[in-house]
Amino acid sequence: MSKFMCCVFVLVILCSTSCSTHFLIKENYLVGTWKVENKEQFEIWEKKGNTFEGYSYKVQDGEEKRMESLLIKKVKNDIIYVATVPNQNQGKGIPFTLNKKIKDFLSFENLEHDFPKKIQYHNVSDREVLVKVLGEDNKGFSYKMFKQ
Repeated sequence: MSKFMCCVFVLVILCSTSCSTHFLIKENYLVGTWKVENKEQFEIWEKKGNTFEGYSYKVQDGEEKRMESLLIKKVKNDIIYVATVPNQNQGKGIPFTLNKKIKDFLSFENLEHDFPKKIQYHNVSDREVLVKVLGEDNKGFSYKMFKQ
C-alpha cells in the first residue's frame, strides 16, 4: 500500500497553490523522482496541465516492477488523489480527498476504504517528506522519501 503514499506527494504540490496554509511549497515540488528510504522503491511525478500524473515502481532482480499509477487533480472545490493498483479493485482507482480542516500537514482521506483510510504527508524539507499510511484507529506505517 506504500504506493498510495507517493501519490500524496503530488497532492502536496497541487495544494500548495490553493491550500497555502498547509505548506509553502512551490507548485512543482513533487515533480521528479522520489526514493523511499532504505528501499529500491521509487515514485515518478510529472505535471500535465492542471494535474499531476505519476507512478510508483520497485526494482526487483534488476528490473522495474510497476506498482501503481497515480493522479492528483482538482474536482470542483476538492483536491483528489487517485491511486490505481494493477489487479486490484477491478482496475478502478481509489480516490482520497484532501481534508482541508487539517492545517499542519496534508491528509488525504477515504474513510470508506478498507486500507488505507488516510495518506498523510509531512513536509520535512525541500528534499524530504515523511509519509504516513493509516487505517482504523490511525494505525499503519510511515516512511521517508527523498528527492533524487
